[in-house]
Amino acid sequence: MKMERRQWMAVAMAAAALFAGGAAAQAYPEKTISLVVAYPPGGDSDATARLFAEKLSLRLKQPVIVDNRPGAGGTLGNTLVSRAKPDGYTLLFTPNPFTTAPMVLKLAPGSTYDPLKDFEPVILTAMQSVLLVTHPDTGIKSVADLVAQAKAGKPLTYASPGAGSPMHIAAEWLNRAAGIQVQHVPFRGVGPMIPDMLAGRVSMGYPTLGAVEQYLKSGKLVAVALTDGERSPLVPQLRTVAEQGYPDVKLGAWNGIFAPKGTPPAVVKLLNEHMNEILKMPDVIEKMATFGSRPVGGKPEALAKINADDYARLSKLIKDLNIQAD
Repeated sequence: MKMERRQWMAVAMAAAALFAGGAAAQAYPEKTISLVVAYPPGGDSDATARLFAEKLSLRLKQPVIVDNRPGAGGTLGNTLVSRAKPDGYTLLFTPNPFTTAPMVLKLAPGSTYDPLKDFEPVILTAMQSVLLVTHPDTGIKSVADLVAQAKAGKPLTYASPGAGSPMHIAAEWLNRAAGIQVQHVPFRGVGPMIPDMLAGRVSMGYPTLGAVEQYLKSGKLVAVALTDGERSPLVPQLRTVAEQGYPDVKLGAWNGIFAPKGTPPAVVKLLNEHMNEILKMPDVIEKMATFGSRPVGGKPEALAKINADDYARLSKLIKDLNIQAD
């Protein structure tokens, strides 16, 4: 009889938890939602987050505000979300430096986050093209030009949106493959590195397409190559680094939305469904193209997979290339 009573209590508790989760989802959202971006205003991540926040606000009938929390290579904002109450009112919109930054920055235990354990994936929002872009005064118009100048001893520098970012990793990967040295100059996001690229204070940079497209069209910057594994439909004429003699160097960028670990599955499901509809909107697709982004969508598992795959692949690259915070 005692065992039966315990079994009954377990069933009752499980049913209560299920009911509570369903009730929470039915009531959600009842107040403002914060969409944290771990980078300053002005970059692709900020602009994309604001687009999604506007559309989500209309669909959820509650304000969704973008909360910029830059610092520590993106780990400041990411850590804040990992420790937020898992109720669906604090979300994270992030590019994929989210996965690698904790490996590179080597922050004190307990002061950062685990990208695989501390979050609930909501949706993989987009893939982005990463470019190698130079200042016209360098005369570098191809990967071969870059390698020739570096091997001739010309001092060269490159900008990235931060230590441990895919752009940083791609640049060091090319340096290793080509046997050259180009000095890394890290910035706090893509947006802040653009003025120094335009002014020629750095020889080149690894931004996303959307951040520099207008400057490529005006001739203020020169597109040299894509670091992605294949050409982008947004710039089909631009060859990849792999096509220009370094077939192993293939690394692109993605972004997605995460919630704190323990966020009710029904809330995650609701957010995922709304975001999938938003990513199908013609005006959203058109706007994202101006950021150099290609909408993806799908179930939360797609974001979980690309995050886990990147963690496994890039942790090995970071170790092999001895990538660390400058």
